[in-house]
Amino acid sequence: MKRAAFRLQPVLELRRSEERAAAAAAAAAAKAAGEAARRATEQEAALAGAVLPPSLPAGSFVAAMVLLRTAATDAADARALATAQAEQAEAVRAEWTAAARRTKGLERLAERHRLAQQHAADAAEERATDDLVTGRASRGTGTDDTGTAWTG
Repeated sequence: MKRAAFRLQPVLELRRSEERAAAAAAAAAAKAAGEAARRATEQEAALAGAVLPPSLPAGSFVAAMVLLRTAATDAADARALATAQAEQAEAVRAEWTAAARRTKGLERLAERHRLAQQHAADAAEERATDDLVTGRASRGTGTDDTGTAWTG
């Protein structure tokens, strides 16, 4: 008996590939977001530990303040970047979740198809057995080559 092919198999394989790609993208985005958060935290910690000496000439004081202001701006930019990358990672993770749902739906269809094929094969086997048994019963009683009576 020829088995019917699951017509959506190529689509299922495509969905699985999409899911794997989305998972890889989610992992990369999460890693990038973690690195950005780590860098921002390091910059903030370095800025928090910055202390000006008690007495500085006016020019050095202004230069130190400009340097601290620049460092604070850099730390704020790093934190904003970390936040943006975390949001991007969340969006990519949502895409991965959606891809997984689509794949799961097709996998359920494939499983239903497999169960239907198994049911059809079982039914065909049962019909063949019934036909065999029914065929013997319809032939009635007979004798074999030795003359011994038998019933079908």
